[in-house]
Amino acid sequence: MENDNWVNKPWKGRKSLKLRKTMKCLGEQLQIGDMVPLPDSPVTKDYRASVRSSRAGDTGNIEEAESSLRESGALNYEEARALLGRYEYQKGNIEAALHVFEGIDIASVTTKMKVALAKRARIQKRRSQKYDTPPMSIHAVSLLLEAVFLKAKSLQALGRFKEAAQSCTVILDIVESSLPEGLPENFGADCKLQETLSNAVELLPQLWILADDPKEAIMSYRRALLCQWNLDVQTNAKIKKEFAIFLLYSGNEYNPPSLRFQMDSSFVPRTNIEEAILLLMILLRKVTLQIIEWDPSIFDHLSYALSISGGLWALANQVEELLPRNIDLCERHHILALCYYGEGDNFTALNLLRKLLSSAEDPTCVPGLLLASRICGENLECAEDGINFARRAIESLQGRCNHLMGVANYVLSLSLSAQSRAAMTDSERVRMQSEALQSLESAGRLTKMNDSDVIYHLCVENAEQRKLDTALHYARCFVELEDESTLKGWMLLARVLSAQKKFPEAETIVDAAVDQSRKWDQGALLRTKAKLQIAQGKVKNAIGTYVQLLADLQIQRKSFGLEENLKKEKNFNRTMELETWHDLASIYIKSSRWQDAEFCLSKSEAISCYSASRLYIAGLLHQSKGLHKAALTDYTNALAVDPSHVPSLISTAVVLRQLGNHYPVTLISYLRGALRLDRMNVAAWHNLGLIYKEEGSAMEAAECFETAWFLEESEPIEPFR
Repeated sequence: MENDNWVNKPWKGRKSLKLRKTMKCLGEQLQIGDMVPLPDSPVTKDYRASVRSSRAGDTGNIEEAESSLRESGALNYEEARALLGRYEYQKGNIEAALHVFEGIDIASVTTKMKVALAKRARIQKRRSQKYDTPPMSIHAVSLLLEAVFLKAKSLQALGRFKEAAQSCTVILDIVESSLPEGLPENFGADCKLQETLSNAVELLPQLWILADDPKEAIMSYRRALLCQWNLDVQTNAKIKKEFAIFLLYSGNEYNPPSLRFQMDSSFVPRTNIEEAILLLMILLRKVTLQIIEWDPSIFDHLSYALSISGGLWALANQVEELLPRNIDLCERHHILALCYYGEGDNFTALNLLRKLLSSAEDPTCVPGLLLASRICGENLECAEDGINFARRAIESLQGRCNHLMGVANYVLSLSLSAQSRAAMTDSERVRMQSEALQSLESAGRLTKMNDSDVIYHLCVENAEQRKLDTALHYARCFVELEDESTLKGWMLLARVLSAQKKFPEAETIVDAAVDQSRKWDQGALLRTKAKLQIAQGKVKNAIGTYVQLLADLQIQRKSFGLEENLKKEKNFNRTMELETWHDLASIYIKSSRWQDAEFCLSKSEAISCYSASRLYIAGLLHQSKGLHKAALTDYTNALAVDPSHVPSLISTAVVLRQLGNHYPVTLISYLRGALRLDRMNVAAWHNLGLIYKEEGSAMEAAECFETAWFLEESEPIEPFR
């Protein structure tokens, strides 16, 4: 018989002996001479009965063994070890299972498996059976691939993560090379092939993460999502979410997807954050379309990603698209308000918060009250509302949370300070300033002086009230708390020192900050340094510093020319360049270098022709030439662009006084208007004193001159706030 000849071959005999031992472990009793039984032969029946009796309920083993026996006529060595390994793995004998799996020479049958998969795909695609018999049944392929997967799981359990990942990769390589166009629909539905493949695809990136190989993890995630594995919707969504989380929080930056995964006109993410946002937005869209179930963590991660990347408008759009059953109305209003506030649309943000805090929704929502108060504190017209919001928050927080109570006192101080700047009388202004300082001190105690915002505003408030020694103490505390890494702290410290007329020390501080900062962050520092040099009479040095600043800004503008996501930074640099040309023009006007001043104004006009500050500098140029009417026209135009431009208000009064054809009350109204906007303006107080002196109001004039002298003695080179 053919079977007898097969058995009599020496190497086959050794394999048959191992097979008999293997089947004996499984409770099988196969006869060596009957290795090619018919589907319903006694051996098949004995095998089925033996497995049932040895492990009742192990339906998977029985079905897999039956399929292999029926289709191939015999259970070969690799399949037998696969069954035995699975049996040991299911019993929890991980090391024993791994020992069995390692005995499978998967490389020797890889070619047969690939051919079997490819032929099965062609048969299923054309719905025809007119093909040669594959070298291996689909059930055998499924059994062996499951063995490889269980081997990976065993290695994972033993902490051998890299080997486990390599084992998992074998499964994906075999299937992908056999079926380059992806698995046909319902491929391998009669066995566990799809289940094993899905499990391997999901497990592989996790194994690379455990093996501390993030680059391979990234590639595995992309492979899982971009290749056709016939994953079910939930598994695909789970992998997308895990990948997005890894991209967001892994702490490293990786290359974008390779060109072979990119399609024409498709969006290709350039950074981890962009790729994570893309994945999370796809998931959120599937939630909206009810393809997958709502998962709040998806929205939480997307909110974080868009917030740190400056995509708050996009986040607002996503919130508005969420179905009402997925997000509470109050939460929707609060998140939208945060988005609009972050993008600078305070008006819309405040309107949303007013809806949130109405009696119909949640009038005691502390986060909403705090944000509303913060927004109002940045607007002089809404300062009173800000005080009310903050006091409502304090009332709601009684006895609950000291830190939030500290924040509530902090935002209360902002609104009180804003209202003090808009106060009509000196007594009201002093009272508001005192209350603001008290609220800030309370906030400092409640936050244990660990909140940098509180300390910063303690410095600013003391400095504006000309308590410069206290302000200097808080400025140094702020710099130490920020670990000497914030330009904001260095700038504030330099301004306080300049108010104390310690210009060399302030310049040293600025130089130290320049050395510690990035090249693109030095603009504001260099401008401050130039002003300190002017205050010390180093005009040539100041001009050199301004020229250096302009050169840096020009290089930076060219570098950012193609970066759309740097719009805010580009706008900031544009404003910086505009004001730098105006500073240079002012220096040249004082030196009567009018041609140089005109050149600077032409440069600033190319940046913004409708700038109030440019029109003001043009007025100064005309005024220095004795062209008072032309200067008055410039100042008037500047006020038409910006009615709150304080220098133009003061200069208008000065020119009208020089022309001598206006009533004093008109001049006083301009100067009082300037002082309502900037109570600490030395020029406004001085010119107001001159007008009162000319009118014979000696007492009022003396008070104005005294105030101007006091403020000039403690005037910083730049406003504290």
